[in-house]
Amino acid sequence: MLAVRGALFSTAKTCSAVLGCRSKHTLPDLPYDFGALEPVICREIMELHHQKHHNAYVTNLNAAEEQLQDAVAKKDVSKIIQLGNAIKFNGGGHINHSIFWKNLSPDRSDPSTELQKALNRDFQSMDNFKKEMKAAAVAVQGSGWAWLGYNKKTKLLQIAACPNQDPLEATTGLVPLLGIDVWEHAYYLQYKNLRPNYVDAIFDVVNWKDVSERLAKAQ
Repeated sequence: MLAVRGALFSTAKTCSAVLGCRSKHTLPDLPYDFGALEPVICREIMELHHQKHHNAYVTNLNAAEEQLQDAVAKKDVSKIIQLGNAIKFNGGGHINHSIFWKNLSPDRSDPSTELQKALNRDFQSMDNFKKEMKAAAVAVQGSGWAWLGYNKKTKLLQIAACPNQDPLEATTGLVPLLGIDVWEHAYYLQYKNLRPNYVDAIFDVVNWKDVSERLAKAQ
């Protein structure tokens, strides 16, 4: 009986902590200097992208979650539903960018043997993979992302595109390995309307070590 009471007390304490003491999301530090990816991505773009855009997603996500907490407490179902889009958009923006920064690096790296085998198996070659990934990125209408993902059911790599800030795994089930941000704020100051040039260039700063580690974890 004492054990049961202890378990119930622990559960109640945990629930109280979740509802009343929610820890806020924070902007992750870049793993390199703002100018480290030049000339592929200039310092000004990186600083604005990280400090302004990603930071805004974090701020707005925290605000939406605070409103959600209040709506749940008040059992305001209409408000809970209304907040869904804000949480999806800003939460997706936070998830996507947190992956994106680590997907890039000023230091050259190569895919692991396992990743290279998977790319060859599913896309015939690295060059063909880049061609297909570029096509998906360029074809995004308006704002969005192109992704290389891992399908846990088929155990194959797949390329997918997501509109706006829709997070890959939550919307498609694919585990994100490599993302290319094709919102205009990611490239317009430097590449203007030439999105294909931006996509070509970004492969020069892909952190294949990070992508390889994500595949190993997904498997």
